[in-house]
Amino acid sequence: MEGHLLSWIVFLPVIGMILVLLTPNPRSVRYVSVATTVATFFVSLLMFQGFIGPDEGAVFGARYGALHFVERANWITAGNFKIEYFLGADGLNFPLVILTTLIAMLAAVASWNIEKAPKAYHALFLLLETGMLGVFLALDFFLFYIFWEVMLLPMYFLIGVWGAPSRREAGVIRGGPYAAIKFFLYTLLGSILMLVVMLAFYFKSADALGGAGTFDLIAMATSEQIQQAFNDPTALFLGAKFGLVMFIFLYVAFAIKVPVFPFHTWLPDAHVEAPTPISMILAGVLLKMGAYGLFRISVPILPEYATYCAVGLAVLGLINIIYGALCAMAQTDFKKLVAYSSISHMGYVLLGLAAMTEAGFNGAMFQVLAHGISSPMCFFLVGVIYDRAHHRDINRFGGLWLTMPSYGSLATLGFFASLGLPGLCGFIGEVYVLLGTYQSSVLGAYAKPFAIIAALGAILTAGYILWMIQRVYLGGQRDEYAAFPDTTGREVFVLVPMAVLAIFLGVLPQYTFDLMDGTLRNILAIFG
Repeated sequence: MEGHLLSWIVFLPVIGMILVLLTPNPRSVRYVSVATTVATFFVSLLMFQGFIGPDEGAVFGARYGALHFVERANWITAGNFKIEYFLGADGLNFPLVILTTLIAMLAAVASWNIEKAPKAYHALFLLLETGMLGVFLALDFFLFYIFWEVMLLPMYFLIGVWGAPSRREAGVIRGGPYAAIKFFLYTLLGSILMLVVMLAFYFKSADALGGAGTFDLIAMATSEQIQQAFNDPTALFLGAKFGLVMFIFLYVAFAIKVPVFPFHTWLPDAHVEAPTPISMILAGVLLKMGAYGLFRISVPILPEYATYCAVGLAVLGLINIIYGALCAMAQTDFKKLVAYSSISHMGYVLLGLAAMTEAGFNGAMFQVLAHGISSPMCFFLVGVIYDRAHHRDINRFGGLWLTMPSYGSLATLGFFASLGLPGLCGFIGEVYVLLGTYQSSVLGAYAKPFAIIAALGAILTAGYILWMIQRVYLGGQRDEYAAFPDTTGREVFVLVPMAVLAIFLGVLPQYTFDLMDGTLRNILAIFG
């Protein structure tokens, strides 16, 4: 296993999917699914051996940091194309792989009460996990794209089939099928733009190298010949600068996933209509793919145009922060409030990236991980109470902490982590983004005003989170909820790991920074 560790991590869920399909008893598929995600999580923990202690056995890419557990072989060589099976782990994707396997395991446990076609549900769930892990570990652009598309179809069915039934509200059709179609069309638009960029990069790299092109993402970021060709201001595509068009196409593809205004409208519908475990996956992992794509592909491969567009990216990040917070404040649907909160928090990621400082990069990636813990926790907390009350109307709740003390305590911790309370995970990333933005030379005269506006977003976040806690958890006990049972053992099993990590990341963030810092420094060094 050691020589092919990353392949085992990526394809263990597929093995589990096959076992699920072969399991004759529909009730047993839950055990197979959970066991597969548990095995995948523990296998992924073996990656720590490459990131703790000396860098023996690491493969170094010029100015781009260390790659560990590299697996590389020719995959498709027909014609002039050279497509490789190229996997590798560094400080950028390693924490995201651990996050993915953890959230997938917890979401599988959260899926225990799915009664509708459990065999199909869990088979698609495990295929989705393989797609997500492949996106993070693939270092060949073609392979990256394949896994990106593999992830799309299972999520479409998981939202459309197992989400809320179709209904008409105020003359508008809502429900899982509607949200699934919206998700699919948005993501497909991004996929088409990414496909154009991938082919354009290949042919442009062929011109630069004087022979066959490459899909190697590391080579694209580190080869001087390829960099000169991609960032050549005289090179044109569709009548405009080649690098600028490529950067915009990639930005749209990844911004849809983050999501960034105005490509965000699919997210609230998808979250509200999806079953709770799929909302956990959406918030904890899928949104992170957009941020990862910007850090892995857009910024290091097209640094000239990343710098050129920095102010525009920062403005869009600020819009996300303020607009998302204001929308969250206006919600009466508990789940929709958390969905808009995600939009607001992911704005800090884009702002930190646009700052192009060490603090900004570290803060953005820390925020990716922190949000990947706090947001799934919040969605599961909403799901716990929805399973009992069968509604999500914030104004109808009240006094739940008295009725369900264990649940109320975990809920307070989860939502305070989302709020950004010092000592919990949400605080560190946001503060580092603000510091990085304030000292950004790329943003110039806009740096300090942008940092101040982003800080106002934290005040808005505190406003809607505290208001929600007051309406849902505080106050007198209501008779209609007095008989609600407190958290079950299964629910505690899902919530406690995320609660522990929220505290750990908030109290001891340096361990996480140490894992990411080397790779982020080397990406930043590409900007000179």
